[in-house]
Amino acid sequence: MTATLSSAPPPAAPNDAGFTLTEALITCVILLVLFGTSIDSLNQTTTLGRSVGNRNEMHASVRGATELLQQEIGQAGRVALPAPVTLTSAVAAGPNSVTVSSTAGLFVGAHVVIGAGALRETVTLTAASGGSITGTFAEAHSAGEPLTILGGFPTGVVPPGMLNGSTGTKLKLYGDINDDGQMVYVEYTCDFALNNLYRNVVPWNAASKPALTEELVLLNNVIANPGGSPCFTYQTEVVNATTYVTGVAVTLSVRSQQIDVYSKQTLAATKTLLNVSPRNIFLVWSMASIGITNRLQPMPATILALLP
Repeated sequence: MTATLSSAPPPAAPNDAGFTLTEALITCVILLVLFGTSIDSLNQTTTLGRSVGNRNEMHASVRGATELLQQEIGQAGRVALPAPVTLTSAVAAGPNSVTVSSTAGLFVGAHVVIGAGALRETVTLTAASGGSITGTFAEAHSAGEPLTILGGFPTGVVPPGMLNGSTGTKLKLYGDINDDGQMVYVEYTCDFALNNLYRNVVPWNAASKPALTEELVLLNNVIANPGGSPCFTYQTEVVNATTYVTGVAVTLSVRSQQIDVYSKQTLAATKTLLNVSPRNIFLVWSMASIGITNRLQPMPATILALLP
């Protein structure tokens, strides 16, 4: 038996010719289109990011200012002493002076609570300096008895209509604003001419307040509000000829620091806080409305001198 042998066809020779010039050109064109599309998308993303960042910066600046305003308006009118105070000597009933551990935070006209238990009484100070206080005592008190101050300032937000009081462009308030026992006077000023919102703060018993300078600028991109509305408006109540500011509305308009890449103009935004309640003033107003007056602390003379 004979076997038939068959030979397989030889393998095809490899094609070493590569791409033709036409194929290479087509590939380059496709790559250029893809790169161009990617770069255009990247440019659009970058432009959008700049626009969004510009808006966010504008909104963040006014949001920070309004949050501070809300906190400080809420604290306005709070009365406090920087440290506990006690009598350091005994005092007899009647008009008398008595030494105390500290007169810091005390002022003429303040209604202070002296003593504890059955002998606890409220005394109105006629003097407070040099380590002693003066008033008319209904009871005798021993050394070591505590002295505290309660209530609040009805004029903690200085009412509009009062001489040198708050206005649509100036908000004036005072009290233990930072809840640290240190009373301060704070004045906010909207200056549309210079596009600034200033915050001027000094101790409550300061001899004067500094002039408005760049160091006191809280916002430097403030513009006039739509319709010419004021920065500050006030809700007031009157009891026994005393005006209480029980609500403050804040409206601030700002412009962006950078020109918008799309509109080619600066952007504008308006932030409004409606009816921010000074809770300490609201409390003493409620007390005055039911006839409790010995917790209504008068405006210290040093605050009155800071108003102009």
